[in-house]
Amino acid sequence: MKNKIREFRYRRNLSQQELADRCGVSRETICRVEKNKANPSLNLAYHIARQLDVTIEELFIPEEEPILQ
Repeated sequence: MKNKIREFRYRRNLSQQELADRCGVSRETICRVEKNKANPSLNLAYHIARQLDVTIEELFIPEEEPILQ
């Protein structure tokens, strides 16, 4: 899943460390999520979106993958 965390973080003038501190995670966690090396939990996605003053839908872009039925 791609994301726009870096873009929105820059708009809010926040460093990775500041965002991490506000979300209660390490800077490395924010870095890995930003670089699409890890998918955040729903709880973390909610906290990131809230700190960046956007919705989860604005922040994360689902990739076109078939949905399991």
